[in-house]
Amino acid sequence: MGEGVPPLGDVVPFASPNFGPRREAARPDMIVLHYTAMRTAEAALARLCDPEAEVSAHYLISGTGEIWHLVEEHMRAWHAGAGKWGSVCDVNSRSIGIELANGGTHPFSEPQVTALERLLGDVMTRWQIRPERVIAHSDLAPARKSDPGPKFDWRRLARRGLSIWSDVAGAVYRQNFLRDAERFGYRETEDVNAAHILHAFRLRFRPGASGPLCDQDCAIMEDLAARFPVDRIDPSA
Repeated sequence: MGEGVPPLGDVVPFASPNFGPRREAARPDMIVLHYTAMRTAEAALARLCDPEAEVSAHYLISGTGEIWHLVEEHMRAWHAGAGKWGSVCDVNSRSIGIELANGGTHPFSEPQVTALERLLGDVMTRWQIRPERVIAHSDLAPARKSDPGPKFDWRRLARRGLSIWSDVAGAVYRQNFLRDAERFGYRETEDVNAAHILHAFRLRFRPGASGPLCDQDCAIMEDLAARFPVDRIDPSA
């Protein structure tokens, strides 16, 4: 189970040499979404398949909705780099990486998002990945990364059961934002501080928000932490 090309008619095999075995016999239980930040999808494809670049992903989706399959899902692609999500430090060994051809400054096209939704549904079913385990690159590396960025429509994915969202209203009191952020999955480290976490959180759940921490930030984070604690004892729960 989980080792073949998904049954999507527009998937194009295009093997990257940049991969290795998943460490400690790990199985993927997360999906990380990226943008390429390159001029064209073809330029991104070349880089993801360049041995000297030492980067890759399992899939790349063009703006027209074409899907390139670069690394077999049971193998470890090199897309997440250093970062953490919950207790997971080696995110590459636990995740499927999907790159979206986008510079980060313009909306994602309808054909591209539709192709992503089909691919996500297939991968999530095959590996039994829960919606809350579909995350942004900026979630796991908030001090370094901003992809897939504020133009990406996470609410749309959540409506289709492919990720999560929160529309809870702000309370009249201030909750413990960082405590709840850690319970949800964000981690403070030597390189990641509270400002980085707030920025990454807003990129995903409050795009366009700015200024100091507010009640709305705290209310949403409390809701996410309560409903989707990252390190569940039973991963199938």
